[in-house]
Amino acid sequence: METADRSPQSPDTAQFTVENVEKALHQLYYDPDIENKNVAQKWLMQAQVSPQAWQFCWALLSPEKVPEIQYFGASALHTKISRYWGDIPAEQYESLKAQLFTQIAHFASGSKMVLTRLCVALASLALNVMPDLWPGAVAEMVRAFQEEGVGTDGSARCLALLELLTVLPEEFQTSRLSQARKGQIREALAAEWTSVCPLLRQLLLQPESPGSIKARVLKCLSSWVLLDVPLSESEALVEDSFSVLTDPELFDTAVEAIVNAISHPDAQRHVSSLLKLVPQVLQLQDQLQEAVQSGDMETSHGICRIAVALGENHSRVLLDQVDNWHNFLALVNMIMFCTGIPGHYPVNETTSSLTLTFWYTLQDDIMSFEVEKQAAYVQVYRPVYFQLVDVLLHKAQFPTEEEYVCWSSDEKEQFRIYRVDISDTLMYVYEMLGAELLSNLYDKLGRVLTNTEHPAPWQQHMEALLYGFQSIAETIDVSYSDVIPGLIGFIPRINVNNVQLADTVMFTIGALAEWLSDHPVMLSTVLPMVLQALGNPDLSVSSVSTLKKICRECKYDLTPYAANIVAVSQVRWCLQQKSLFLKSSQCMWLMQALGFLLSALPVEEILQNLHSLITPYIQQLEKLADEMPNPSNKVAIIHILGLLSNLFTTLDISKKEEELEEGISPVKTSPPQLGPNPVVVVLQQVFALMHTVLSKWLNDSQVVEAVCAIFEKSVKTLLSDFAPMVSQLSEMLGRMYSTVPQASALELTRLMVHIFASEPEHFPPIKTLFELVTSVTLSIFQQGPRDHPDIVDSFMQLQAQALKRKPDLFFSENVDVKAMYHCGLISLELPESPTVKSTCLFFAELLSHGRDVPRVGQVVQEEGKELLKAVLKAIGGRSPRSLMEQFAEVLFSLNKHCPTLLQVWLKEALQQPDFPSPHLSVEQKDTFAEQILREHVNKRRVKEVVKEFTLVCRGLHGTEYAAGY
Repeated sequence: METADRSPQSPDTAQFTVENVEKALHQLYYDPDIENKNVAQKWLMQAQVSPQAWQFCWALLSPEKVPEIQYFGASALHTKISRYWGDIPAEQYESLKAQLFTQIAHFASGSKMVLTRLCVALASLALNVMPDLWPGAVAEMVRAFQEEGVGTDGSARCLALLELLTVLPEEFQTSRLSQARKGQIREALAAEWTSVCPLLRQLLLQPESPGSIKARVLKCLSSWVLLDVPLSESEALVEDSFSVLTDPELFDTAVEAIVNAISHPDAQRHVSSLLKLVPQVLQLQDQLQEAVQSGDMETSHGICRIAVALGENHSRVLLDQVDNWHNFLALVNMIMFCTGIPGHYPVNETTSSLTLTFWYTLQDDIMSFEVEKQAAYVQVYRPVYFQLVDVLLHKAQFPTEEEYVCWSSDEKEQFRIYRVDISDTLMYVYEMLGAELLSNLYDKLGRVLTNTEHPAPWQQHMEALLYGFQSIAETIDVSYSDVIPGLIGFIPRINVNNVQLADTVMFTIGALAEWLSDHPVMLSTVLPMVLQALGNPDLSVSSVSTLKKICRECKYDLTPYAANIVAVSQVRWCLQQKSLFLKSSQCMWLMQALGFLLSALPVEEILQNLHSLITPYIQQLEKLADEMPNPSNKVAIIHILGLLSNLFTTLDISKKEEELEEGISPVKTSPPQLGPNPVVVVLQQVFALMHTVLSKWLNDSQVVEAVCAIFEKSVKTLLSDFAPMVSQLSEMLGRMYSTVPQASALELTRLMVHIFASEPEHFPPIKTLFELVTSVTLSIFQQGPRDHPDIVDSFMQLQAQALKRKPDLFFSENVDVKAMYHCGLISLELPESPTVKSTCLFFAELLSHGRDVPRVGQVVQEEGKELLKAVLKAIGGRSPRSLMEQFAEVLFSLNKHCPTLLQVWLKEALQQPDFPSPHLSVEQKDTFAEQILREHVNKRRVKEVVKEFTLVCRGLHGTEYAAGY
């Protein structure tokens, strides 16, 4: 390989000989240069599929070769057999089979990795010829390896046979056979199980069988159960597998085999077999308890997996067996033990989380019975679910602070997720237990509060009970519960002295915000606690989140507290600026909370509060705007702009007027306000400041985006109330975009077009803005749009929105429709999928206006063929298949709005050879054209035709790869 013409670096000229393959493998494994490795790998992949592979693969398996070379030879054999079976003459099948048997027998005592690849090669051969050309293939394999082999001991032969039997079903699962062929072979293999199962049982139960053979037997069982082997035919072997669970070396493999057998969907058809397995699982309880007592997490985890697999997959079937109800109830209690396994997850145990889905499944199955049967089962299992609640709340308890501080951040995060899973389970259990569950929790909470002795873990116990309330109240309507007033009364009495309890108190109050809106008299009980918690850095998330919920749900009842809430918030922001204990996101939540709060006040009070609230930020922003741009200033500017955006997102006095008109909460709403909207007043006051900020930071897309976000959120919230600023903002956007084009400016323009373009008084400034940004963007296309995919995407969305909302914009002589059309054709070829989607939307909308906008109609007549070609190229393979629905939309629009032209264009385009793909025949092109031209109404059918056609174009039609498409 030293010479250029014989090295892997020249794959077109190198010969695929044994010598060259060995040199390429040496280069792949030992050359330190990654580029040389890549070249060698590419060359070897070509060698593997070459006709010469049949010659060199056997030579590479010679005993004197090193395992890496032998492995490549075996892999090449598998590749040729599995992918190029059609190249092998039928008369060579027997000799090939014999050679593989010989090689497997030889490598039975050799390299394990080479043996596995040879077994996979023989398995692939078997799948290609059975059952017609090799009937009883598996039985023959068993006989072949049971015969005495020269130079190979019985144990090695046995392991080789088991390896072959294990990979055979695995190769079947990954084979590229057609579905019909797969069904035929699956049936043939399942019939061969009678040759395999007795052998596996014999090997597993023989006392003299070494552990390696027993482990391989269990792996073989795992492999075969995937073939839909009936549980009734494998139950004896599955039961035998329980007997080796006491062997630590075989435990994990046995668990995997048993779980795979039990979990197979087909197993539920074999009820008698399942009933035999229940006692086998129950007999594991002693081993489970011993494992728990000794801290053997692996054993307890494995046994739990088995119990849960049986209960979770077959609870409906087992519930139906009324005569065996006591056994199933025992299994349920065994799973309950696993749920409540001692220790804290995930530090002391990792088992309990496995059981949670079982409780969902069992409840679903019970509730799915007809009424009488359901009532009977609920009577039996209702106490079980109350016990489950106690167990879950115990497992949800935090460890002591001394323990918790020693946990890693990863352990704390896993525990947080675990508690969320428990919360979801409690919420689900409420469906069965109903209001009695809340009463049960309330009684327990009362006992803990009134217990003067306060046993050691009382804080953790209290926190868990509140967490239970929170879990249910977050998603279930508790407005009719008679215990919530008592709970609200309890909360201020709780002696909170750790962060976890304080956090849960806050989140529980937040979960009850809707209830508080119906019982505002109780606000005075909990609101002071929330405001006090705002000052605690450790409670920043929970307190701000809870205040936001209360302000959203109870805003009309917070007027007496408004001044205090604003004042406390301002103090917190002052502290935040000094200590930074509130993260940016929490500051934004707090602003949203204040927006909700202020929305319910009279306009004069809103303006007063806004003045005191945002004046410090405006002053700070003015100072920052006067300074030279630097990274720290940028962070501060974006933060302040974000605060204003979030405030204007929720400060919406129009909602108050709507609610009054709709008769919602008439007592709580005040009369509609006259005069300008407070948000508009503020925006007009700071407009010049925004302009100053932009003048300094116009080249920074993040700052521009933050400025645009203020106006975007204000427009979305205020809608028509934003009208006084349309002209001002349109002018500013035009100047911004002309100076430095940014996608965020286009997004805001699109929103303005959507809301105001149809209003006669606002059409002139919107029209001017639209013409300006269109002209600037067209110049970007002339320079090359490849570096601005975000601008192209936003521009196409803007054009589509303008066509949809106000097509009159395209009557203007200042809008070059033809240039815009060509920009769309360029955009269709860009690699970014979102951009292509937006462009397809633009074209689909454009085509629909060919008649009512003459300039559009003229361009479509002149250039429509080019659009069709671009769409066909994309369908032919240039664009990802995930975009085919969007291209189908364009085709449908072409056919709907210019069918006569499309017929001509399609005929001309598809007459080109190899267009849009070399995989197409003339008949397939004609069929496609006919199918498209036939559909003027059924868009879904057009999408189906395009999806099918693109598979044909890509050479994927009828393949298993395309089956999931």
